[in-house]
Amino acid sequence: MTKARRRPPIQSSIEAPPAANPLVTLNKDRFLHLLNEAAAPRSLATLRKKTTAIKNLLTSATSDDELFDASENGNALALRQDVLTAELDQILQSRTLERARHYLKRLARGAQAVRTSPVNDINLLRWKEQEEILTDSLWVLPRRDTTGAHLGWYWGNFIPQIPQQLLRRYTKKNDWVLDTFLGSGTTLIECRRLGRNGVGIELNAEVAEQARALIKQESNPHGVRTEIVNGDARTVNLRASLRRWSIDQVQLLIMHPPYHDIITFSENECDLSTATSIQAFLEMFGEAVDNATPLLERGRYFALVIGDKYTKGEWVPLGFECMNEVLKRSYRLKSIVVKNFEETRAKRDQKQLWRYRALVGGFYIFKHEYIFLFQKK
Repeated sequence: MTKARRRPPIQSSIEAPPAANPLVTLNKDRFLHLLNEAAAPRSLATLRKKTTAIKNLLTSATSDDELFDASENGNALALRQDVLTAELDQILQSRTLERARHYLKRLARGAQAVRTSPVNDINLLRWKEQEEILTDSLWVLPRRDTTGAHLGWYWGNFIPQIPQQLLRRYTKKNDWVLDTFLGSGTTLIECRRLGRNGVGIELNAEVAEQARALIKQESNPHGVRTEIVNGDARTVNLRASLRRWSIDQVQLLIMHPPYHDIITFSENECDLSTATSIQAFLEMFGEAVDNATPLLERGRYFALVIGDKYTKGEWVPLGFECMNEVLKRSYRLKSIVVKNFEETRAKRDQKQLWRYRALVGGFYIFKHEYIFLFQKK
């Protein structure tokens, strides 16, 4: 394969993702009272009858129903309607009184309490409402998010859904995120949307300035802090950047480096895309990891987004080579996610040509990249 060169900016025109599932707002005290009443009977038949009554109330609501009167401050409870219906159906389908009571009590706990992990804000008592958060190791994402400030102008940027998923799984609101290969600013745009503070490092001064302008176009409803540093991820003084905000460490590290020379981003010898060999690339990548690792809080996560390459008739497992470089440091491997992509700019209008090349050359066409998840020891 020939070496891909820099391309002019291209703006994506793919549709935005669908809207979220609807919520139902209830009077929390009244809802808990009904759940407790339903759990009280000593017969499964009576429990089912009372649970059915709750379900009927939810599906035939009127504005003056006591269950829906949530005007008192602090007494409003918002639940996802489809999840709540499924929970009630599970109770009704229970074959024993003990199991049905268990589900009723679990529903009640989720309505009045919050339990999160040390690394995110996901309420584990209402985890079923978070089905949009991916937990499988295969991500099939047919289109990129182009809403708000997200534009597909930068050749080689990753789709916004990747940092969105990582931020929700591995950070809490007001945590700090470090992206050492910022590019067009995708990670920091998602930080603004989700209420995370962010620092991005970008080698190319022109790209850094474009990213800065683009990020400013995204609203900042959570009042988070954002900084872009123009510099080499291997040598830039990251600690000085963090001191400006009176912090010493970040809670999530994201790296989306060049995939060696598949795309040449500049002529700068500090650019990983200009590395003279795979070994030189890995050494430069390792230096970037070494520079950022001291700033990542112990026990927190490092996400590496990287793909493989094909050159001189041979598949080069660049992703796994980079994974091994990280594992030489103070990290443990937690997950390997394979992210499917249906279209790349290089192949978007040449699907049949690439199919022919694959048949002739005896290889398979790239349709995936990796997200390696590490935890700092």
